[in-house]
Amino acid sequence: MPHRIEKLCIDKGLRMTEQRRVIARVLSEAQDHPDAEELHRRAAAIDSRISIATVYRTVRLFEEAGILERHDFRDGRSRYEEAPEEHHDHLIDLTTGKVIEFRDEEIERLQRLVAERLGYKLADHRLELYGTPIDAKPKS
Repeated sequence: MPHRIEKLCIDKGLRMTEQRRVIARVLSEAQDHPDAEELHRRAAAIDSRISIATVYRTVRLFEEAGILERHDFRDGRSRYEEAPEEHHDHLIDLTTGKVIEFRDEEIERLQRLVAERLGYKLADHRLELYGTPIDAKPKS
């Protein structure tokens, strides 16, 4: 049975090689927002013939097909997640790099209101918050 991302690829008519299937499976199973190097590490653990170039070509193909979403969270690496069915925003922990997904209706309302005040109907947006844990102890 195909994983979610592999099924989306098939539904969109993409040719699925065995290496693309492995990369799609790794992405479907990801609980985080891996970058291409991490995807390569995970995929190569399954099939050692998968090159980093294949990973880059595959994520670009999946992104162009609207299957993946690419994020640049200020750490110099593009990270990937399955294109969400429902909108969400991200909070990035600057100490660990962990990405926390959230949705807040008040923020959504305020963004629509700001756009309207400026004479626009909001079509899309991305919100990224960057922070450190409140209880984090400063380094001495």
